[in-house]
Amino acid sequence: MASEVAQIPAEETPAVAAAEKSEEPEKSAAPPADSAAAPAAAPAVEKAEDADGEKKDGEAGKHDKQQDGEEPKKDEAVAAPVAAKSEAPPAQKFNVHKTNFEKDIIYLYQFSRTPLLPSLSPYCLKVETWLRLVGLKYENVDHKMRFRSKKGQLPFIELNGEEIADSAIIIKELSSKYEKYLDSGLTAEQRNVSYATIAMLENHLIWIIFYWRAKYPDNVLKGYKVNLQHALGLRLPNSILNFFFKITFGRKWFQGTKKLKAHGIGVHSAEEIEEFGKDDLKVLSEMLDCKPFFFGDEPTTLDVVAFAVLSQLHYLSKDIAYPLRDYMTEKCPNLIGHVSRMKDKCFPDWDEICTKLDLNAHIPKPEPETKEGKEGGEQEKSNEQEGTEGDKIEKELEKDKSNEKESTEENKEKEETK
Repeated sequence: MASEVAQIPAEETPAVAAAEKSEEPEKSAAPPADSAAAPAAAPAVEKAEDADGEKKDGEAGKHDKQQDGEEPKKDEAVAAPVAAKSEAPPAQKFNVHKTNFEKDIIYLYQFSRTPLLPSLSPYCLKVETWLRLVGLKYENVDHKMRFRSKKGQLPFIELNGEEIADSAIIIKELSSKYEKYLDSGLTAEQRNVSYATIAMLENHLIWIIFYWRAKYPDNVLKGYKVNLQHALGLRLPNSILNFFFKITFGRKWFQGTKKLKAHGIGVHSAEEIEEFGKDDLKVLSEMLDCKPFFFGDEPTTLDVVAFAVLSQLHYLSKDIAYPLRDYMTEKCPNLIGHVSRMKDKCFPDWDEICTKLDLNAHIPKPEPETKEGKEGGEQEKSNEQEGTEGDKIEKELEKDKSNEKESTEENKEKEETK
């Protein structure tokens, strides 16, 4: 654009125009052949030269001021906005699902709600519990379980146009960004114990629960009262959706058994796997003992993970037989108390979540304006009606008073005539 502006011919400056004009009288002022006219013409030429000299000086001064920077040239003034336009940065594009995001709002992608549990995924429940415990602003995205992270996982979050996947990495990144460290008060030994116990929960006990779910898919739907129509956002009846769920889950059972065998838990018998789960619960119960939380009076990251995993057992419907849940209820009552304390602390809206299946029950809902307008209009109408009725009553009372006065005056007149 600057080169295009340079090609535009510049206007003539006033000094150049005045110089060209000043040359014309000098040519015409040459002495004629008649020498008698020369003395008369000389004063006229001198006056013309003086006038032209003053013009030249004035115009030259203006030209010098422009060169000194007091008055910008026209071509420079045109080039400035053109250069500014060319330097404008292009709009940034974000490779996220939530393109109309708000700054510093954490958008959480997880599974849909159930009538007994906020999330069937212990990893999803872990992230949401942590977000509530540290008090960060977040919003669940109702994606009907259609989206996965770039790693193919749930949960994942989006923050300021950036995706973060895996529950452990999410908590680590957010803790560093917002300086929310639940384990800052722990000693080095306690942190090591917490790390090892979380590894036991997420890499052993969770896989024992997944083994039961993979083996009994029908009990998963019944035990958590899953509404597939709501969870998937489909119009088909739940009976048809449940049928297809069993078929697809049965096909995935072969893939699931491969994963379970690759993990190592799937090579054992059902009785052996059950014993492994009971041993894990016993260790957790002995660690907790009679404390409200694992390391004292305040919850830490271990309490968050333990709550997310143990809730999957505790809130399973009693109509479904599950020996591991019954063992925790009978032999580890302190773990049941721990789950209840974490629930009351982090999910005061638990009942609302499970009854309404609302992903964002924690966000205040704006009151509808239409109802307020109707109520306000009804109140105004009622006030107007009350006002008109009051006016009518006052008028009737005034009439009664006037009638009484007239009657008393008539009686007085009658008595005087008598």
